[in-house]
Amino acid sequence: MGFYREPMNVNEAIQKVIDHTTLRLPAKTVSLEHAYGRILKEPIKAKHDVPPFNRSAYDGYALRAEDTNDATTSNQIIIKVIGTIGAGHVPERPLQKNEAYRIMTGAILPNDANAVVMLEHTEEMTDGFALKRPVKMGDCLSFQGEDAKEGDQLIPTGTMIHPGTVALLATFGYAEVKVANAPKVSVIATGTELLSVSEPLQPGKIRNSNGPMIQAQLKRLGIKANMLGIMADDLDRATALVEKALQKSDVVITTGGVSVGDFDYIPAIYERLGAKVLFNKVKMRPGSVTTVAQLGDQMLFGLSGNPSACFIGFELFARPSILTMMGGSSPYLPYMKATLGEDFPQKNNFAKFIRAVWNMTDRGPVVVSAGFNASSAVSSIARGNCLIAFPSESEGYAKGAEVTILLLGGEQGVGTWEVRL
Repeated sequence: MGFYREPMNVNEAIQKVIDHTTLRLPAKTVSLEHAYGRILKEPIKAKHDVPPFNRSAYDGYALRAEDTNDATTSNQIIIKVIGTIGAGHVPERPLQKNEAYRIMTGAILPNDANAVVMLEHTEEMTDGFALKRPVKMGDCLSFQGEDAKEGDQLIPTGTMIHPGTVALLATFGYAEVKVANAPKVSVIATGTELLSVSEPLQPGKIRNSNGPMIQAQLKRLGIKANMLGIMADDLDRATALVEKALQKSDVVITTGGVSVGDFDYIPAIYERLGAKVLFNKVKMRPGSVTTVAQLGDQMLFGLSGNPSACFIGFELFARPSILTMMGGSSPYLPYMKATLGEDFPQKNNFAKFIRAVWNMTDRGPVVVSAGFNASSAVSSIARGNCLIAFPSESEGYAKGAEVTILLLGGEQGVGTWEVRL
């Protein structure tokens, strides 16, 4: 096709995508049951104290600690039980000297009680119990406001809502919550060689795995993809399909057609559409031919047709762009340090991403390859839970070396990208 490709550093390419992601999606109000996976467009504040009252942290007896000061093995203190307080119930009257309520975990502390003694620290008697040691004020209690005080900001704007966030929203009575609208995303797989998932294999053909994979990656962000099917290797028809996608999309993701073959039409399509190409080659393996363009406020991601390269291209470039559109404050993949569990002796001229598996051991996080790691590999994507990120211009790495790994599948990312690639 004759397109000149100047490779761009990975970090520079990621930043360029973010700088050119100009669209900011408006807010909408959704019910709590539909909030999971969305980006908050309002801070979550405590509407009341949590706990809202002093309560028992264990099953036991609520009493006055000062009544037990003289308790010893030779001087047992006898406490009379005057009733039972279950969770959700309130005591009938305040306690008097040497009295206690049988109390359940989470139940409100009665007036004048200032401690709870656990059942196993008492000796049961006919109408009460005996204590052989004193109880300290505050023992086994959960105090009002110790988790959150009324008015506290608990979750900032821009946070992705996960199950823990949902629990918090429910605690404070957020039956509805303001979130970012989801972008409209269209996905197109390119290549005459592609078959649909349900079709039998034919000579020279392969099934389209990239389309369903991208669809699932978007679903993980709470976004429903508009699947436009498979695009044949015909420039005019391919251009028309991308134009159709742009008419109803904020983001268009294509897989394949970005290399230098005779039928790799994505660069030519971008040129026909007048889209501004941000880069058409990245110093990375796999996925060096990843191409990203901007047309007004719309973003076009031309990802590799090789599954592993396609997967990584989405996570590095499309994911942070989409989350930025939604006002996400942590759009990048989370990362951490880990120890290599095997040798990787190859020199890396470009940044290299290895589909890998990390596990926690007594030596800390240890990471090994997830298997066959060619650009065209599918099996290692399925097995991996992280990507080992080897920086460009680096020599080989021996077993035991410390490396950076990018964590996959998490609900919350990071707000800054500081991985040296």
